[in-house]
Amino acid sequence: MTATTKLRWGILGPGAIARDFRRGLLESETGTLVAIGTRNPQKPGLAEQFPEARIIDGYAALLADKDVDAVYIATPHPGHAEWAIKAAEAGKHVLVEKPFGLTAFEADAVFHAARKAGTFAAEAFMYRLHPQTEKLIDLVKAGRIGDVRHIQSSFGFQMGKFQPEHRLFASALAGGGIMDVGCYPVSMVRLIAGAASGQPFLDPVKVAGTAKLNAEGTDDWAAAVLTFPNGIVAEVSCAIFVNLENVLRIHGTLGRIEVPNFWFANGDRTGGEGKIDIILNDGMRETVSVGKHLHLYSFEADAAARAIWAGQQQIAAPGMTWADTLGNLRVLDKWRADSGIEFSIEKSASRVNTLSGGPLKSGGTAIPRRSLPGLAKPASAVALGFEDFRTFSSGSILLDAFYEKGGNVFDTGFIYSGGYTEKLLGEWHQSRGVREDMVIIGKGAHSPLCYPDVISKQLDQTLNRLQTDYVDVYFMHRDNPSIPVGEFVDAMDAEVKRGRIRGIFGGSNWSQERMDEAIAYADKAGKQRPGALSNNFALAEMLDPIWAGCVTSSTPKFKQWLIDRQFPNFSWSSQARGFFTDRAGRDKRDNEELVRCWYNDQNFGRRDRAVELAQKLGANPIHVALAYVLTQPFPSVPLIGPRTLGELDDSCLAFEIKLTPEQVKWLEG
Repeated sequence: MTATTKLRWGILGPGAIARDFRRGLLESETGTLVAIGTRNPQKPGLAEQFPEARIIDGYAALLADKDVDAVYIATPHPGHAEWAIKAAEAGKHVLVEKPFGLTAFEADAVFHAARKAGTFAAEAFMYRLHPQTEKLIDLVKAGRIGDVRHIQSSFGFQMGKFQPEHRLFASALAGGGIMDVGCYPVSMVRLIAGAASGQPFLDPVKVAGTAKLNAEGTDDWAAAVLTFPNGIVAEVSCAIFVNLENVLRIHGTLGRIEVPNFWFANGDRTGGEGKIDIILNDGMRETVSVGKHLHLYSFEADAAARAIWAGQQQIAAPGMTWADTLGNLRVLDKWRADSGIEFSIEKSASRVNTLSGGPLKSGGTAIPRRSLPGLAKPASAVALGFEDFRTFSSGSILLDAFYEKGGNVFDTGFIYSGGYTEKLLGEWHQSRGVREDMVIIGKGAHSPLCYPDVISKQLDQTLNRLQTDYVDVYFMHRDNPSIPVGEFVDAMDAEVKRGRIRGIFGGSNWSQERMDEAIAYADKAGKQRPGALSNNFALAEMLDPIWAGCVTSSTPKFKQWLIDRQFPNFSWSSQARGFFTDRAGRDKRDNEELVRCWYNDQNFGRRDRAVELAQKLGANPIHVALAYVLTQPFPSVPLIGPRTLGELDDSCLAFEIKLTPEQVKWLEG
């Protein structure tokens, strides 16, 4: 495949948008349609609608076809991410009809797959590559209407009647106006806000959205206000039950720009001449046209092909780059959240497979497992923290990936996300059927409710949220030195006897003196000993508590205590919260937390040595820092908190670093 031959396209899904793309390919300079993948190859009319293409039975068969170079994914919305991932894994380039995924988390997972496969991936917004868009950007950049202050953009049409099983309404098909057409005005105002600041796009700092919902829980019409860091305020609206103006208005200090029927260049899908009206405050008016051009979909096909031929994994701006797509979907995520829209297909009852469409796999070895004192089942070398997720569909992507790599220790806390972290994990393990292979950490009795009688009450709620009758590890989340330590031991031992803690218990942010006292009490009273800590431990020593009541075990005295007793520590902030990245440095003092908690000569000396060793090993300092925690002469389980699949993979690079005892001592200095 070279620029002297045409790119051979296959299309997944033979619907209306696929027919539009096919017509665009007929007028493109670079591509030709060779195959259609369909789940119903006997459907009447396919051969007539796609006369030049082979009709292939099934999507997977099309991805396996050696005569297909690139795939246009035209399935209903819920299939976009799944088949884009499968295409990347099959070595196929993809152009995915908007929206690229149901959420930014889904899109990120697709880009992760493409990044690993070395394939091209892009979101298909046909208007972005039309010459009219480039002309509009030029006018804004040139200051034709002065400084841009306000943008209005809409896309709405009238369906006529509510049809609950139609893709535009059905929750199971991610229906509604926001996902189908609301993505257009959002992408437009982000483009214009960026052009006004000399950038390819700009993400808003604030999004406030609302919508009118139907019986399916999807939106019939909706609106949102976006506020940008350069002061621009944008109004976006969409509808599948209202014929909106579909006019773009850009208001500036010297006048305004109006673009009627922008999405189709003032024409239709077959092409449009474009029409940009410039209306200045002094009464002057001018209409700019770019002339009638090719079918709207031919431009995106050509842009994709040229990027592929150039060895690029992303389309060039003003096409949708990966960062542009992620930013657009984050706005849609917030708009939907504000409007109370969660699709049925996103909930645990429906999302029983991984994002790539298959069942959860076990037996991964990327994250090793080992035995820990007091636990009956092997535990992964790292524990996953995941309190940043607010929906099952977003959190399950990371939970699935962690488990498939071999991870089975999951960190939760009663207070995390108001209890949602526990609820999410409960839904996940019920959906995946892996509870008995998991090590679940529960935590409770956080300040100010750090009392013995709180433990049982909060554990009631924790187990209900987790949809299980026990946790494997339990930590008091804080200590209350005003309470005799024996009362806390009694409370946790009682939960062991009830079978609700079936492993080890202990304290998070407890001092060694207080833990010694608790162990002594348990031995004397014949109770189960506290068997673990969850304190900070990192190559950099925490100088000041990040949060009130936090305790570090990184001091030489505390570390020796852990070694002497072979006491497990589940360490939070095990990579010193960015101290070993380029966010920190002797001359970088803009981050108050980093400066307050980690900046001193000893820690910078350790950071310098981590940088030096990383250079020798061909790694990054952050990997060395995590490897240090993993290579301790006591049971040490770092808690990691990746937000994306890329960050999870990056954390796993630490397992490739095998530090010697001498290197550990050298790093400590």
